[in-house]
Parts: sequence; C-alpha cells; structure tokens
Amino acid sequence: MSTRLAEYRHGLRAGLGFGAAAGVVGISFGVVAQPVMGSIAPIVMSVFVFAGSAQFGATAVLASGGGAVTAIATGAMLNARFLAMGLAAAPALRGGPLRRALEGQAVVDASWALAARGEGGFDREALLGATIPQYPAWVLGTVIGVLLGGTIANPADFGLDAIFPAFFLALLAAELKRPMAVPVVALAGAIALALTPVLPAGLPVLLAAATALLGLRRA
Repeated sequence: MSTRLAEYRHGLRAGLGFGAAAGVVGISFGVVAQPVMGSIAPIVMSVFVFAGSAQFGATAVLASGGGAVTAIATGAMLNARFLAMGLAAAPALRGGPLRRALEGQAVVDASWALAARGEGGFDREALLGATIPQYPAWVLGTVIGVLLGGTIANPADFGLDAIFPAFFLALLAAELKRPMAVPVVALAGAIALALTPVLPAGLPVLLAAATALLGLRRA
C-alpha cells in the first residue's frame, strides 16, 4: 500500500507541472475558440474532449471556414492515437468494464509517457495521479481564455491567430525523431499546399494527415 501511495504522490507531483502547462494552453485555446464558437461551446468541449490537439485542430478548421463534419473528423483523426495508447495501458487498469473505462480517461499524452515502464508495462497509480491536476487546469484555463477572448475584438490583431500553427509545430517537433517522420512530413506538407487552393477548408488537412499511414510500414 505504501508503494502504491508513493506512486500516486509521484504522479501528482509531476502532474502539477503538466497541469500548469495545460492551464496556459487552455487559456490560449479559450481565447482563440471564443470568437469561432461562442462562449459556451469551447468550455463544453474542454470538459468532454480534454485533448488539446483535437480541440485546436477542430477549431482551426472552423476558423478557416470548414464545416462541422470536417472539424469533427479532424479532431477524431488527431485523437486516434489514444486507441493504441489505451490498448497499451489497459492491462494496468483495474476493476470491471465501467471502472476501467473511467480510469482510461486518464490516458493523456504527458501522463501516459510518465507512467510507461520498460517492456510495455505501465504504472497505473502514476498515470492517474499525473492526470488529476491536468484536467481541472485545462478546463479552468479554457474558462479564463473564453472570458479574455470575449474582451478582444479580433484576436488576429494581437497575433493570437499564430497560436494554431505554433501549437502544431510544437507537436511536430516532438515527432521528427521517429522513423519515417521527415519524408512523411514533407509529403503531407506538399499535399496540403497543393490542395488548399482547390478544396474546402479542412479537407486538405485530412488528406495530408493520411500520409501518417506510411509510418505503419516501419511499425
């Protein structure tokens, strides 16, 4: 029991730093999403989706004039990685189907990486502990961002429209060391540039993202 509590504490301590970062990014999301979705939808989205990349991706599609279906498809594609992450962490979860499903909501990028152990094992307590501070920080950050966004007439006047590309460039930078990453990125960029002038907003991104399937050849 003492070992388990120590793992919870370890996860919570690490989660405080992750939570601070989530709060800051949540504020950014709220600021840029409020002019696109209004004041309620971004908060509801953060409560139920709790995934920065999917939320930024869907909002970016809407902000560029894309439809709801394309925005949802973009967010779903960006969140598809959680299927593999969840399967990897599933053996560490406990209880019946409902409890395991609830614990599975703790599978977010930073917590998953923190809880990963050698030979595919996962530390359940560290996973749960690290996510506990992140969720309320993300939702609270979104609320603050929405309130701030409502006072800004045009976020682009302050350069806040750069948040979308900056966020995804940061995600991309972390992936470039993976096998096949550079050619996949180059191909995806070429597809997006070629199709953006001729297809509705959001579709070029979805088609470009399909190049990620090339990475499966190395897996």
